[in-house]
Amino acid sequence: MIAVVIVVAALALMAAVPRELSGNAVAAPGSAQRSEAGRPLSGAGTDPRAVVQLETNPLLAAGVTLARVSCDLPALGRQDAQLQGFYSALVSCLDEAWRPALDKVGEPRLPATVSVTLPKVSACGAAPSKEEAVAYYCGGDTTIYAPADWMLSDAGLNRSRHLATIAHEYGHHVQRESGILAAAADKMSTPDQSSPGDQAIVRRIELQANCFGALFVASAIGQGSVSRAVGNAAVADYGRADDSVDHGSRAHQLSWAKAGFSGGTTAACNTWAAPADQVT
Repeated sequence: MIAVVIVVAALALMAAVPRELSGNAVAAPGSAQRSEAGRPLSGAGTDPRAVVQLETNPLLAAGVTLARVSCDLPALGRQDAQLQGFYSALVSCLDEAWRPALDKVGEPRLPATVSVTLPKVSACGAAPSKEEAVAYYCGGDTTIYAPADWMLSDAGLNRSRHLATIAHEYGHHVQRESGILAAAADKMSTPDQSSPGDQAIVRRIELQANCFGALFVASAIGQGSVSRAVGNAAVADYGRADDSVDHGSRAHQLSWAKAGFSGGTTAACNTWAAPADQVT
């Protein structure tokens, strides 16, 4: 199961939501760049600023696309240095693909980093256990933590699975930069997401990350190191997880990935505008 540690706190409040997502996702106190709610951004001459909106976030407007990229990825191996090299190259390619989308709508694009070692404490607090996560994103230090032993235990040397996991976690980074995570936090009512309403918000976060991950795969497939076979398998991998109260049903985990892969624009990933029966 893919998991994410996300910082969704407002600078003014320094309150973190969520704290724990049914053993699959954790959030901790930190900071996230925010704009005034409802502030329209984009356009030449404006400083990039996150927009704290969900379904109306500028990133999800019609016609916003990723760059077509050719990812030159090194060999995937079991040594820490080999995994670090593979992930770092992949995250650089993700940065390149997402840059024009965030630039177009005037939102931040702070580069993400990746680590194959697990800190006891990060900017998001204590790390989750191996049973709680395979990989996770911490918005406090904009880092994807993909511990080598956890990832190898889950994915072995399956390039498609590593690709799908890191692309999903980077999707959370995009949500942070755009202001979507902060907007989601504003709508949550309990610190541990125990309410049905909060769980529904978390599902929309996670399903959107699947969609964003597959949208990236579509931008890279058939070029460089992402062959059509690898890319298609990565999209299919989003449908391997069991039904989950926070990540959604297996069918919807896959259907939102397919929406991103075939949709071609970020608007295809607007889980916030979807009817409830499409995000269960």
